[in-house]
Amino acid sequence: MVSVLLTTATFFNPVQDRIPLVEARMREQSNGHHVDLVAALDHLLSSGGKRVRPVVALLTGSMLGADPDRLITLAAAIELLHTATLVHDDLIDGSLLRRGFPTLNAQWSPAATVLTGDFIFARAAKLAAETSSVEVMRLFAQTLATIVNGEITQLFMNHQPINRQDYFDRIYAKTASMFELASTAAAVLSQVDEHAQEAMHNYGYEIGMAFQIVDDVLDFTGEQETVGKPVANDLRQGLITLPTINYLEAHPEDPDGRLLGIGNYYNEDRVMRLAKAIRESQAIDKALAEARTFVERGLQALTTFPSSPERTALEDLAKFIVRRHL
Repeated sequence: MVSVLLTTATFFNPVQDRIPLVEARMREQSNGHHVDLVAALDHLLSSGGKRVRPVVALLTGSMLGADPDRLITLAAAIELLHTATLVHDDLIDGSLLRRGFPTLNAQWSPAATVLTGDFIFARAAKLAAETSSVEVMRLFAQTLATIVNGEITQLFMNHQPINRQDYFDRIYAKTASMFELASTAAAVLSQVDEHAQEAMHNYGYEIGMAFQIVDDVLDFTGEQETVGKPVANDLRQGLITLPTINYLEAHPEDPDGRLLGIGNYYNEDRVMRLAKAIRESQAIDKALAEARTFVERGLQALTTFPSSPERTALEDLAKFIVRRHL
């Protein structure tokens, strides 16, 4: 099932016929395995998802001349990697809903959930190997290590003071590293020169950072039905994101903010009071301005390449990131 986000966005158009092929390749990965693994993967893929990462890979490879079949394999590998991280994230966070659907850990034991995530990681790695590119396999392994290192760091820093650089390091590991993988690996498969690979690497990094900043803004401003989780959920878990950092920098005297800064746990009244203060301040607009700066740098990276429908779509995708649900 392709997200409504994609079906209503113009950047989807140049590769819309390939997304079903990516979906099919992902579903094939459970063939011949335990019936519950088949059901779990079907549940995860049927619950939707933005599919932005595979679209980045498909658009990049199409723009640069990659082999279509290897590109579909790469896109499936990246989205399965993303899916596996979500399975483990939901278990770690104790999340019972994602995109409005029950998570695996809401229905299964922790052991079964972990093993399912491990299975999906393994199948994603298999697909990465099927691109027949050692460099793609290296990038895949490096990205997985970055994601896990980021999760470990976040786990041990939770409910502790955090500065702006800590935040940017965290969202790189959590989100931008996978966008970076999508754009860079697709360029590698296209066998373009190092300059072109570096440009696409930069594009993926910049839009990935913007993507997570906007997600963090939506945690304060979105509706639960839209974002698929309770509003201010990050704050409720003691996770300090850019809107909160902006607010704390401008309002160091806020008693709720000061408690958060020294790692105190929050009751619901404090969470909602601080979330309301953040929404009513300039912190949200400032975070969005920072996201737009990342997008502008991503757009600049694309000027390396001649005009094409795929380049236009990549530009539209970057601009859409800071417009979604706002």
